[in-house]
This record gives sequence, C-alpha cells and structure tokens, in this order.
Amino acid sequence: MNNFILKIKNLNKSFGGLKAVKDVSFNVSKGLIKAVIGPNGAGKTTLFNLISGNLEADSGEIIYDSNFITGLKPYKIAEIGISRTFQTTKLFGHMTVLENIMVGRHIKTRSGFLASILNLPSAQKEEKAIIKKSEKILDIFNIGDVSNEYAQNLSFGKQRLVEFARAYAMEPKLILLDEPAAGLNIHETEEIAQLILKIRDWGITVLLVEHDMSMVMDISDEIVVLNQGTYFAEGSPQEIQNDTEVIKVYLGEDNA
Repeated sequence: MNNFILKIKNLNKSFGGLKAVKDVSFNVSKGLIKAVIGPNGAGKTTLFNLISGNLEADSGEIIYDSNFITGLKPYKIAEIGISRTFQTTKLFGHMTVLENIMVGRHIKTRSGFLASILNLPSAQKEEKAIIKKSEKILDIFNIGDVSNEYAQNLSFGKQRLVEFARAYAMEPKLILLDEPAAGLNIHETEEIAQLILKIRDWGITVLLVEHDMSMVMDISDEIVVLNQGTYFAEGSPQEIQNDTEVIKVYLGEDNA
C-alpha cells in the first residue's frame, strides 16, 4: 500500500494554442511539504487550478486519497479534504474575520438548506458549534484579537493569516498554498514559513507554489520543478540546489 495522498498522471491543459501543462506526472506523499517551483509561465498556478477544480483538464488523471477527482467541481473537491489559498487573498472584505472563518467551517455542516432558512433548532445548534470552533481556530492562528474586525481593514500579512485559518477550518487532509509569501515582508515571510511547518506537523499534507527560494529550501521536504508546462526535475531541496540543469533554467535565473 503506497503512502501517496495525491497522484498527478499525464495531466494536460491548453488555452487555445498555448499548452500550459503538458503531460505532467508526479506524486505527493502524505504528511510532507512538497514545493512546485519553476520560472514564470511554467504552469504552476494552472496545475493548482486543475487540482482544486477551478479548471478542467484536457486529459490526464488527478487521484486524491485513492479517489479519481479529475473534473470534479471545486466544492466537491473541498468537501473530500482539499483546501487552498490564492496568490491574492480572496477574503470577504465586508465580513468580519470570525465570519470568514465560519465560511470555511460551513462545509462541515449537516443541516439542510431548509433547516437553515427556517432557523430550526438543529440549525441553531450547529451554528453555535461553528462559532465556537471558529473562535478556537482564530486562537490557534493568533488572530483572535481581530475577530470582529472587517477583513478588508487588516494589513496584508494579517489577511494572509486569516486565509490560512479559513483553509484550515475546512479540516483538509491536503492544503494547496499558492505563493503564500507573495507581498509579505521578511518578518511576515518567516511567520508564514513557521506556520506552514506547523500545518505539516498537525498532520496536513502541503503542496506549495512559491517564488521565494530561500523559504522553499528551508521548509520543503520534496521539490518538483516545472519548466514551460512540463515536468523537469524532482528531489530533495539539496538535490534540486545541486542540479545544474535546474540552476540553468530557474535557480540561476536571478544571477543571469
């Protein structure tokens, strides 16, 4: 029995004549942080959108926890245990921080639509439980002090923490983090890096897209490299750092 939580098999996605993802295959082991790196245009975000159901693959397979999820709608993928964050935070700005976390918890509700509309006792009880659990999650992420603040009024770094907390509130087995350090300062990046390590230690597998190579090398257990939409290399951080071909196409790019 294998220890893979996610398998990508011969995945393809084109936009018109542009092949954004070309025959990509790799596996993600349970309980690890795996980073996906590559130059701009390598297909990283497209890959995430395919896994999370925001895009439909042209061909290939996505297997999560032994289930074929290729082509499933985003809400179905979220229900079975995959959550994600985005390059640009997608919070509900006119809702409080607590309410944003509650949105993540609602995926776990059992009361039907009618029960909620009629405000039946079962729905009331469930709503109270959601509030209580959401408050605990805010404390876990050290943002309980901004519980009643509108999300749009928070600093970008705090908004990023709220987005992480909301993704965690869905109780995922796998979380997709799309450039979590984008727009953050050095202190905030370090805080996010430590948080990602905690998420892994809590038993959640992490698949990470990130341009900050220092952070990637510090926290990743494994790294897969994409280049021009194709699978290029894979290995430990040390192996990737020492791969001369990877250095040519990506890691050496900043020094070119």
